[in-house]
Amino acid sequence: MAMVDPAATSMTDGLGRRIDYLRISVTDRCDLRCRYCMAERMQFLPKNQVLTLEEIALLADLFIARGVRRIRLTGGEPLVRRDIIDLIRRIGRHLDAGLQELTLTTNGTRLADHAEALHDAGVRRINVSLDSLQADRFAHITRGGDLTAVLRGVDAARAAGLAVKINMVALKDINADEILPMLRWCDSQGFDLTLIETMPLGETGEDRTDHYLPLSYVAQEIDAHHALTPIAARTGGPARYHDVEGLGIRLGLITPLTRNFCADCNRMRMTCEGKIYMCLGHDDHVDFKAALRSGGLAAVEPLVDRALQRKPAAHDFRIGASAPTAAVQRHMSVTGG
Repeated sequence: MAMVDPAATSMTDGLGRRIDYLRISVTDRCDLRCRYCMAERMQFLPKNQVLTLEEIALLADLFIARGVRRIRLTGGEPLVRRDIIDLIRRIGRHLDAGLQELTLTTNGTRLADHAEALHDAGVRRINVSLDSLQADRFAHITRGGDLTAVLRGVDAARAAGLAVKINMVALKDINADEILPMLRWCDSQGFDLTLIETMPLGETGEDRTDHYLPLSYVAQEIDAHHALTPIAARTGGPARYHDVEGLGIRLGLITPLTRNFCADCNRMRMTCEGKIYMCLGHDDHVDFKAALRSGGLAAVEPLVDRALQRKPAAHDFRIGASAPTAAVQRHMSVTGG
């Protein structure tokens, strides 16, 4: 009779959901200031409040031992963290030995310098945030970003053998007219595309209501040109995928506001401070850093169970005149995408 690994059943939350996906924000810093994500002038964490790369690796070890099978490294922008490739190599050693996949979300600005090293360290696919293919509009959305650098990074990733998925936040009156062209560009490049509704996280200095674009409307617009067929494909995250008539790629939709996806949530998020957020849309968290630094992994172990039992049934994202400006005060860059 086959032995049952105790870890295989040790990451179940209080509602019976299997938690096998951990997103780790390795830094709250970013070299862009996207209008839907950050304020123009951000105050970042001092270095002594941020986990060392060794501490992040140790916590990743613990979660993998408990049954996490997918890890995504995020930020901020993960590639601005010094020696990030060393961390990726360290976590990548678990691939095919408990960990099934190690992925990365990046804005692409530094991807050209790191694409080959990412592949060598075990990463096989990445998500690149790209909200416009027009240089002036891209600079407006990101408050000064260089589209050429991102496209160069995407080319380098493909050349290195990385599968690329483009993430695009749908923004009314900003990039809504580019969604169909972006879909067709992704098809020409061999990239899947995921569209995302803007989320009320942190003060950005702008009213998100002005630019909120429901993806239910976007899907209807796309369907008028390319019929969408829902498919069962999943990549571990919240996106729901569709085949696109006439195109050879998949379209993902992430709809925190128009279609709640919490019932089968399999995720937790760890910030670069070592705080575990059980839900992107709640402020409740469990802080691992003090326990790790005072008592090592043995002191952290019971906190994992505490976090699992406190994972809520659903987020409470709302947008509109009657909703608070931000559902939670921390920025997306603090928790990680």
